[in-house]
Amino acid sequence: MTRVEDQQLKAFLKDAGLVADKQLKEAEKKAHKADLSLGDVLVAEGFISQTDRSKTEAYILGIPFVNLENKKIDPEILRIIPEPIARSHNIVSFRKNGKNLEVAMLDPQDLVTIDFIRKKSDLKIFPRLTTPESIKHALRQYSKSLEAEFGDIIRQEVTGIKAIQQADIEEGAEVEELQKAAEDLPVIRIVDTLLKHAVLQRASDIHIEPTEKEVLVRYRIDGVLRDAMVLPKQAASGIVARIKVLSNLKLDEHRLPQDGRFKIETEDYKYSIRVSILPVFDGEKIVMRLLSETSKAYTLEQLGLRGEALEHVQRGLKRPVGMILITGPTGSGKTTTLYAMMEILNTPEVNISTVEDPVEYRMLRINQTQVNPKIGLTFASGLRSLLRQDPDIIMVGEIRDKETAGLAINAALTGHLVLSTLHTNTAAGAIPRLIDMKVEPFLLASTVNLVIAQRLVRRLCEDKEEYRLSPQDLERFKEYCDIEKVTKTMRESKMIPSNRTLLDVSFYKPKPNAESPDGYRGRVGIYEVLPVTETIKGLLVERASSDRIQQQAEREGMLTMIEDGLLKAIQGVTTIEEVLRVINE
Repeated sequence: MTRVEDQQLKAFLKDAGLVADKQLKEAEKKAHKADLSLGDVLVAEGFISQTDRSKTEAYILGIPFVNLENKKIDPEILRIIPEPIARSHNIVSFRKNGKNLEVAMLDPQDLVTIDFIRKKSDLKIFPRLTTPESIKHALRQYSKSLEAEFGDIIRQEVTGIKAIQQADIEEGAEVEELQKAAEDLPVIRIVDTLLKHAVLQRASDIHIEPTEKEVLVRYRIDGVLRDAMVLPKQAASGIVARIKVLSNLKLDEHRLPQDGRFKIETEDYKYSIRVSILPVFDGEKIVMRLLSETSKAYTLEQLGLRGEALEHVQRGLKRPVGMILITGPTGSGKTTTLYAMMEILNTPEVNISTVEDPVEYRMLRINQTQVNPKIGLTFASGLRSLLRQDPDIIMVGEIRDKETAGLAINAALTGHLVLSTLHTNTAAGAIPRLIDMKVEPFLLASTVNLVIAQRLVRRLCEDKEEYRLSPQDLERFKEYCDIEKVTKTMRESKMIPSNRTLLDVSFYKPKPNAESPDGYRGRVGIYEVLPVTETIKGLLVERASSDRIQQQAEREGMLTMIEDGLLKAIQGVTTIEEVLRVINE
């Protein structure tokens, strides 16, 4: 990193009033104790941002600062510095003017690298200081676009792939033929490229779908499926064989579904790929789920919980016994919320055991069991065995049947904290669903502490368009939520002055950009959190309908998912259209 002395940085931050004296003293102590630089500690503790730190150091060193996070660099200029040098020395060329080349670096005093680039390019080098995030963003741009890279492979090599006709293969020779196809260089390149670009584009799933005349490849990015590439039909059997070999599946099984798993690892990322292969009319369809092994668990705040809802969840997690349920359809982020909760609960004093299908992320010090119905290891049998493992906290991936529901309730009754998920649309809907599974209402009343319902909406990019609601828009929203309650919450949260209404508030629309063609990047949760209060317990015992439970919870101050979504739209985190899209799906 840049060689700015701790004392120089301290003096400047103090004079500029960027960090309070108390925080500086605290950071200095920690830096001395851990043998770290003052700048590293200030950023780690959240006293200053990495960008502010880099700007300050640039000012002290007399070097201009540049932020490349939203900058698209001309590929020709980028490639003046070869990718291996750029990655190993954290240096990127981003602007050229005649014989002058501007380079962004983390250490502008790395004169050896600057001199090497000057000699190689025969240009005058002007160093600029930047942030690690900025460098990461620029390094991603070295990868060619998917179409360009696939275009090369298709033109040069797909024509060389020999299509395997099942009818032509002699009895017993099929496995050998498929094995050869899986080791065919063009096939390997296609599969590797598909995976690499899925990671670069932040896809959560890859769909490879055979049709009558071609193979369609789609990526799910931020919850929405998008076409990525069309491949010739002759590539289908080779691609399927390659993925079966990677996942250790049967090559000659084409009639039954198969599930498997494999890993990919580079210097930049490490992913576990979950594979599902399903026979369809035109061949075998493959869906691959990408699970990052390097991603850190989110905090509840990062997931999108806020205000009173967050307080209810935090209180629920402090209780030593009982049950916390998370509800929502498939793909609504329930598992991610469960993992975030387990990260909070994961301390040396407790034994946490889980039974999951599948184990999506490995967590240190948590005993995770994978369901395997083929050998009789179901949620129910796994949970029964877990109870003999002296657990304090139990996580059941999903309550699917009467037996699992009964065991989970008994575990919560006998002194355990149980976390689980259910497939219902609202928080209130979880209670009648459990009663349908033959759980006695009085047992629910004494075990369930909290029910959370959630959906995922796409996040707006930083660059977005501002607009105001019309009175007609406001009327339309009254169908979905209580406008008065949202306005009241906004006033209490000081989001708007007490004399203003929703018509005076700015909302936002997506603004497409080079990085995100639809103006969205990433996702955030919208929630409704229903604490099981004494009145709700009374309704449970009476076997009240989900509508009555919902009405009572709202009377007690529960924000519905759409109201939470509307507040996030007002904060510019997402759009009203996104909120309505996921609620109405």
